[in-house]
Amino acid sequence: MSLVLTLIADPSRRKLSAAAVEAARTALTAGGAEVGPTDWLSPEEACDLPFEGLNPMDGERLVREALGELPLDLAAQPQAGRRKALLLADMESTIIGEEMLDELAEVVGLRAEIAEVTARAMAGELDFEEALRARVGKLAGLPLTELEKAAERMTLNRGARQTIGTLAAAGIPCTLVSGGFTIFADLVAEACGFSAVYANHLEIEKGAVAGRVQEPILGREAKRRTLERLSADLGVTPTAACAVGDGANDLGMLNAAGLGVAYRGKPAVRASARYTLDVADLTGLLFYQGYRREDFADAG
Repeated sequence: MSLVLTLIADPSRRKLSAAAVEAARTALTAGGAEVGPTDWLSPEEACDLPFEGLNPMDGERLVREALGELPLDLAAQPQAGRRKALLLADMESTIIGEEMLDELAEVVGLRAEIAEVTARAMAGELDFEEALRARVGKLAGLPLTELEKAAERMTLNRGARQTIGTLAAAGIPCTLVSGGFTIFADLVAEACGFSAVYANHLEIEKGAVAGRVQEPILGREAKRRTLERLSADLGVTPTAACAVGDGANDLGMLNAAGLGVAYRGKPAVRASARYTLDVADLTGLLFYQGYRREDFADAG
């Protein structure tokens, strides 16, 4: 069969029931699809339903309507080329749980003010580059030691290390592409096993934040161009890439990638991205590509 629908539940609960899968099958069949046998990628957690004879987006819509409010992620896509040749991932609120500028703003008593700007920028309401310059300007004079302390508080989102480890073991290059700063991104990349890092450089003078970001700023268009360049370096098109992120500055690469996934995405991002992960952890990126739970690397 030429298409596949993947259903994924929260791995901590494993609530993907046989009844839900059959409801999805019935919905696809009622829509005119021919549906193949269920292939469980992980018992009670993730499965594939191969099908043909129905547009993928129509298939997703019909299944979502049939499943109602069940907490499941789903994606319909072509079988061919499903496993991607490279991965690009945003860092903040994607690979890690924090927005690091907000964490630094806490130190200078400006968390509420700066967090509001961060939220608006990630929602696409503000120009990312200008918002970044403005927020960094308010941190001028912050000692480098405070950045180092903030780095120690970073937390990896569930499934991050396992996802990158699995892809790396399969020979898939994984790149961290962050609108944040190298002082944090380099540490996250090392912790997860990313093979390359692209991020912004925060200028430091005399052991403190200078209040400036080194130009040019890595924003939405730079992320998209990075995806295009890395794809070309591998001799593939961007459709052979998987990209994941949560904010408006990720949309360029999400919409260019063959598997562009909004992970816990802001509303505007979820509305624009072709695929989403709202329930599953980051290992959902593996299930969407047809990896099985037994293929996953040890989380370490």
